[in-house]
Amino acid sequence: TLGRVADLLDMGKLKARAARTIVIDEADRLWVPENLEALKALITAAPFGRQVIFASASLPEGGVDAIRPGLALIQAGDEPVNQNIEHFYLVCEERDKPELLRKLLHAIKPERAMIFVKQGGTVEDVAGRLEHHHIPSVALHAAGDKFGRKQAMDDFRSGRVPVMVASDVGARGLDILGVSHVINMDAPTQSMAYLHRVGRSARGTAHGQAVTLVTEQELRLIRRYEGELGILVQAMRLREGRMVPADGEPHRDRR
Repeated sequence: TLGRVADLLDMGKLKARAARTIVIDEADRLWVPENLEALKALITAAPFGRQVIFASASLPEGGVDAIRPGLALIQAGDEPVNQNIEHFYLVCEERDKPELLRKLLHAIKPERAMIFVKQGGTVEDVAGRLEHHHIPSVALHAAGDKFGRKQAMDDFRSGRVPVMVASDVGARGLDILGVSHVINMDAPTQSMAYLHRVGRSARGTAHGQAVTLVTEQELRLIRRYEGELGILVQAMRLREGRMVPADGEPHRDRR
């Protein structure tokens, strides 16, 4: 982390003069006023002529010039969202989401799934409910201690536990192979948050599915994702233990 790097620089344990390239990941979140002093100290500690790379799945407001004027912009593709991800949604009442989630997991039988919820406390509750129904799960959120987070990551990454319930702390910076499904139990209000969440699946050349549980009132968020991210989110429902296109909503070709 940035703070740890700054500490190592101050203690002289990190020799920045040997650095030829500095990569700042999640640049849209790191290049903010509260971090600028530490970031600039890291960059200036490296030798003149070093290369600085800013990486992010989404640009900050104001584009690359908000980070540094004159940066060269290299894009991985024309589409903001990985085209190897299919997007679906299911409509239910808010109180029915936990039960629908349980049924959904049984229906899709994910190889490895990440479930996103809004708050850390809810993360523990959802993981506990799934465990009660014999669905092995781990919880990942910012309030957990670092040893608990490491154990959760090790269990999920190794495949010992196929389901991780996470807050948005798990939406960035995690590169875990084999995440076949991302499930939004709580739909994010911002399209960029949706982009980062679903990006945990379909890493590299793999394919993945993103499923969002929404109430009737939250359907506007689905339309927002479609409009702002240029994706198609298909209406689905559960029938006889399978996820199928919703009545009156035949499966449409993706854009």
